[in-house]
Amino acid sequence: MPRLSLYRPNKTSDYEFLDKVIYEQFSIGGTDIFVHKFLGPDNPSVVESTADKPRYNEVVETNIQDMLFLENRDRKYDSDIYEIRGIYNIQDNDFNLSQFGLFLSSDTLYLTVHINSSVKTIGRKLISGDVVELPHLIDEHALNDFSVALKRFYVIEEVSRSSEGFSQTWYPHLYRLKLTQIIDSQQYKDILNKSAEDDEGNTLRDVLSTYNQEKAINDAVIAQAEVDAPKSGYDTSYFYTLQVDEAGKPELVSTGADSAIDRANTPPERSGYSGYLLGDGLPPNGEVFGSGIGFPLNSQSGDYFLRTDFFPNRLFRYNGSRWTKMEDDVRQTLTNTDSRDTQRTSFINNTKTSTIGGTTVTERQSLSKALSPRADN
Repeated sequence: MPRLSLYRPNKTSDYEFLDKVIYEQFSIGGTDIFVHKFLGPDNPSVVESTADKPRYNEVVETNIQDMLFLENRDRKYDSDIYEIRGIYNIQDNDFNLSQFGLFLSSDTLYLTVHINSSVKTIGRKLISGDVVELPHLIDEHALNDFSVALKRFYVIEEVSRSSEGFSQTWYPHLYRLKLTQIIDSQQYKDILNKSAEDDEGNTLRDVLSTYNQEKAINDAVIAQAEVDAPKSGYDTSYFYTLQVDEAGKPELVSTGADSAIDRANTPPERSGYSGYLLGDGLPPNGEVFGSGIGFPLNSQSGDYFLRTDFFPNRLFRYNGSRWTKMEDDVRQTLTNTDSRDTQRTSFINNTKTSTIGGTTVTERQSLSKALSPRADN
């Protein structure tokens, strides 16, 4: 009598029977899943030419656009939409208190699909990067100005074999997909640029994207921050600085025969306050000062002068023989604008362009000297 065993080295009729029974559960109790098939990066790597294969750029799912960051930012999706069946557990919007802060876990779904039917419909297995649409989650009563219902899109992040999908024959029948909601980003522009099928001719981006609202909120936050803290560091211009002696103590002078003591009102040689980012390029106690790219010729002891050709601007004080440094104007605006006189504006955030080999590139430091023609050429 042969040994009894449900497992066989090859997939027999038992596997086919169980696979059909399992798919019937999805056909009866599952929900429709619309799949936007990921074709590959829009500008894939160049395939080298061979004797029977010419050199060309092909869109392949296994290609990687950016080998440094391992990203496919420009993704190409199939214009056709594939319909399969799937099952997942509906979950409430509960707060996850297992970590610091409050986290919503409802933006991640774990969907189960049938392997053979999905592969037969799509033409390959589901992979990371495919976008699925759940039609039963369409919001027909959203509070917006659009006449079209809001669709719900998710992107596949991980694909694995479901543990409950292994039958008695030890062969898998189900895939378990980890899904997260897509956002208005570069990766999904091929999908979001499609028509929303409304009467106003809007795209899916116009209906689903929150970019404009988030930008408006961010601009309002920045505007309020500029009012509350227009510059970095601390403002000490409201405080009075005393003239100090060599020991660092305030100088005292006699004001008359009654021997009353008063502090000297001589312009101080330095600010009496120290800390992080205090220099504002202004003399202590509101003294009058000049500014320019060169020191004046006729100066008196105690004069202040702001050199505007320094980055950041530097305040000097004339001691009768030479100009000594007082402080640098390090209290700059906190917004990323081009009005700040710092190296961060002109060097790190350099927006200049140069042409190298016929290609226009954005500089991160000036390449004008490197690109200038040599005298011996």
